[in-house]
Amino acid sequence: MKKFSLLDGMALVVWLLPAVYLYFIYGSLPQSVPVHFGLNGTVDRYGSKNEFLIGPFILIGVSALVYLLLKFLPSIDPKKQVKYGTSTFQKLALGLVVFLAALDIAIIFATVHRGFQIDKLIFPIIGLLFVFMGNIMNSIKPNYFAGIRTPWTLESEDNWRATHRLAGKIWVAGGIIVTITMLFLPPAGGTIFFTSCVLIMAFIPVVYSFVYFKKHQTNQNS
Repeated sequence: MKKFSLLDGMALVVWLLPAVYLYFIYGSLPQSVPVHFGLNGTVDRYGSKNEFLIGPFILIGVSALVYLLLKFLPSIDPKKQVKYGTSTFQKLALGLVVFLAALDIAIIFATVHRGFQIDKLIFPIIGLLFVFMGNIMNSIKPNYFAGIRTPWTLESEDNWRATHRLAGKIWVAGGIIVTITMLFLPPAGGTIFFTSCVLIMAFIPVVYSFVYFKKHQTNQNS
């Protein structure tokens, strides 16, 4: 059984923040509140206060599950590869708890402040997540749970390292661009821009891992 660490304490405090915020503002909510937002960031459905609680508490539950999964990965990893990057996975777990807590608080804030465009919070928060992921990408050791897991990166440690080194640079740069740009773009254009950036950031490392594989396979056969 793993001991309760300082990192666990930090994660617990951050994890509780959305519930604490919700507790203090719940009494001030009207009986009818926004419960769903469209792609343009505007409200497209209203519901009761009790129905609204479902979303925030789902995110709180997902946050707990993600943190516990990453914390206990070494115990369930069939090839015991995760144990060589335990500290990185702990940082990743804390970062995801922070991200989900920020996302939860942003949704609650947008519900309290009607008329606020939620995309001005959510998309920049996701951009910051990419920056965070990019910074630790190069530290993720080969595994079956996190990272750019293509058939070619899982087959070769050299391919894994090269692909994640490139992905880290792309995700940091792309995350910064997304975070800043999404603060100024209108909802419709922002959604298209955000989706395009995410697809590019995901697609390039996958293609690179295949190109790296083919190049080094050719060199080995020559």
